Amino acid sequence: MREVRIGKHTIGPDHRPFVIAEMSGNHNGDLERALSIVDAVAASGAQALKLQTYRPDTITIDVDLPAFRISADHDLWGDQNLYQLYEQAHTPWEWHEPLFRRAADQGLVVFSSPFDPTAVDLLESLDAPAYKIASAEIVDLPLVELCARTGKPLIISTGMADIAEIHAAVSTARAAGNDQLIVLGCTSAYPASPADSNLRGLPLLADTFDVVAGLSDHTPGIGVPVASVAFGACVIEKHVTLARSDGGVDSEFSLEPAELAALVTETERAWQALGVARIGPRAAEQEVRRMRRSLYVVEDVAEGDEVTRANVRSIRPAGGLAPVELPKVLGRTFRASAPKGTPLTWDLV
Repeated sequence: MREVRIGKHTIGPDHRPFVIAEMSGNHNGDLERALSIVDAVAASGAQALKLQTYRPDTITIDVDLPAFRISADHDLWGDQNLYQLYEQAHTPWEWHEPLFRRAADQGLVVFSSPFDPTAVDLLESLDAPAYKIASAEIVDLPLVELCARTGKPLIISTGMADIAEIHAAVSTARAAGNDQLIVLGCTSAYPASPADSNLRGLPLLADTFDVVAGLSDHTPGIGVPVASVAFGACVIEKHVTLARSDGGVDSEFSLEPAELAALVTETERAWQALGVARIGPRAAEQEVRRMRRSLYVVEDVAEGDEVTRANVRSIRPAGGLAPVELPKVLGRTFRASAPKGTPLTWDLV
């Protein structure tokens, strides 16, 4: 069974889901707010905090041609210029060290999605324990190779990608000597509809590419990621903010701290509930199982008395004959006296 280790955490089907809180641009350009998000993530019980590492100039160029604008009908960022959006959303590079330090001080694993080689250099200088390949970057195979060659675990999101593109990214990482791979199902819509989540595809991802599978989720709430655990998701990534009402580029599909804490709790419960593929009573049911109905003597009887519905009934607890045997014993006689409360057994009639 595949497992990947990031920091002190082992990630795989035999371990509780690894919850990654994505800060993205929800710091709203304020370092103190960013640090408060780190604190909130730590308090939630999530295991990891993730950043995004780019500058506007490393991800696009400052022009305002139609191709460099988001479509006008986009739910969140309609008609925005790419450069201006990334200027608003990016995490300044000088913030990375204090954010990494704050997260580490609180026991969080902290890493990032790099978007170009200079971002990898920065993250290597901070000893990032893993790398995330964002969905849009899955086709940037040189970036995938560069991250893989660090020897750090690689988490690859698959939003928008077809099977050939996923295969190319996974193969590139393995060819670079890195088999510590986690592949995340993802729908690159912001926000995404639960109807587009396709959770039944998660086992296919795990089996097709022989990797640990997970979910990068952009739907509202926690229902979809909790459900994903039943389909084998070992990693859950969700965007997080202090308050959606504060606004921000990703706030509409981000969780607030209390919701993130609920996600941590409920995904662990979902994982605990998986059990094994078998049907039958559970060990935890034994005491209640003892209280199932059976046939009992319900009034004092003497040897030779007839068994009737008045002196034998189906009651709780267990211990006597099964209720289905009542027609077989009615009309017979008792072999011996029995006080009220005696379980009826075959040797008594």
